Amino acid sequence: MALIAATRYNRGFTRFLHSPRVEQVADIVSVAEARRADSVGREVVVQGWVRTRRDSKAGFSFIEVNDGSCFGNVQIIAEAALPNYESEIKRLSPGCCVGVTGLVKASPGKGQATEIQAAAVVVHGLADVESYPLQKKGHSFEFLRTIAHLRPRTNTFGAVARVRNRACNSIHQFFQERGFLYVHTPIITASDCEGAGAMFQVTALDLAAEAKKAVESEKGEKSEKGEKSEKGPGIDFSKDFFNRPAYLTVSGQLEAETFACALGKTYTFGPTFRAENSNTPRHLAEFWMVEPEAAFFDLWDDMELAEGLLKRIFRDVLQECPEDMQFFNRRIDKTVIETLEHIVESEFLRISYSDAIDILRKSGQRFEFPTAWGNDLQVEHERFLTETHFRRPVILYDYPREIKPFYMRVNDDGRTVRAMDVLVPKVGEIVGGSQREERLDLLEQRMREQDLDPESYWWYLDLRRFGTVPHSGFGLGLERVIQFITGMSNIRDVIPFPRTPGNAEF
Repeated sequence: MALIAATRYNRGFTRFLHSPRVEQVADIVSVAEARRADSVGREVVVQGWVRTRRDSKAGFSFIEVNDGSCFGNVQIIAEAALPNYESEIKRLSPGCCVGVTGLVKASPGKGQATEIQAAAVVVHGLADVESYPLQKKGHSFEFLRTIAHLRPRTNTFGAVARVRNRACNSIHQFFQERGFLYVHTPIITASDCEGAGAMFQVTALDLAAEAKKAVESEKGEKSEKGEKSEKGPGIDFSKDFFNRPAYLTVSGQLEAETFACALGKTYTFGPTFRAENSNTPRHLAEFWMVEPEAAFFDLWDDMELAEGLLKRIFRDVLQECPEDMQFFNRRIDKTVIETLEHIVESEFLRISYSDAIDILRKSGQRFEFPTAWGNDLQVEHERFLTETHFRRPVILYDYPREIKPFYMRVNDDGRTVRAMDVLVPKVGEIVGGSQREERLDLLEQRMREQDLDPESYWWYLDLRRFGTVPHSGFGLGLERVIQFITGMSNIRDVIPFPRTPGNAEF
């Protein structure tokens, strides 16, 4: 076979140009494209990493190559006549990086439509078979977390990455099609949206030196603004970079509201941070949140929006990632596809928090945590409602005011707020939202109830002083969604580099 020259190739691939003249042009294609039956007869260049290599007694090697564009590999047939067959090709092992030029042919093998007859194989990088951590065997997810920089090369984490990518695209498409404006909210903030206090502090000060200085002068001395930090007694944050205490954001909601109260419909999509010392399969210190805010939306509009978003994500993943979803269904959770299809076709049930409490108390089920009006629901309660009692997604609304944040609108009964949570099987809460409190006096009252200083939120209160508007929004944790879609049991395995207590590697 004449050597195929890849004239539209990158400069680092000049070793492909062995022939004295360009006889034919090879298209640079992904493995996904090369695997399609309509690629048969094309002269192509593929690049990727070796998954396996096995040698035939007939004098050639089968090389499985993957580039991340799809779940499956493309099979390369490399004959012994290739000039670097003995020196390089027979040294290939999992993890090696190669570029292959050749002819796509129909494959006689089962489970694959095509294979590539190699005209040239360039080895970009070898991986020592003895020291490469990803051997051809099963690895525990716990072990793979210790080599998070390499785990995208595995079937599982490549599939997670593609599903995550598809879900993110669906989120943006969903909101853009509905006229929502994408807003970038700050990562560094001085406000606490949730009022929980579990925030990472950002400072340019040497806290140890500042604390020592403060202790030597006067213990507990306040700064010029009267602000104190839990980091140490009397730290003077007026001398810090922002002239005040600053934190990593726990939510972009409050800032997104400012745009919704001017531009109608907005959403933010970015990282958020919680300094909760929680070592559970459901918690991360850094995660991604989708937070729409819409003017003139009431709680029912909010529910419709959340249901529509979830169904759009699930439908798109099922349609666009079939190989990945088949893998998860086969290897991780045999019900994931059926569950997603059922949700896409189902109407989400809406019931009040009070009705849910009655159902739980009358169920006869023994729960670890007691069910009583005024208590927040636990995962076991949420899963009972979605998996056993209703057997479909549930939206709970009208929660007791004492267990919800200050910004949620108080109902006329004075006991509940217009909050809503979307619950799904296996996970429980996947969306949390509310109609926001647009009445200035009640918002200030709610802040004081939760020991928050209204003066610190002067800009947020201005939205109610100047042209207040009914509006609603919610938060959707991306990792919870990916965990639900894939069936992965630990949330640390659906984010590229998990940040948890004691773990900030990579």
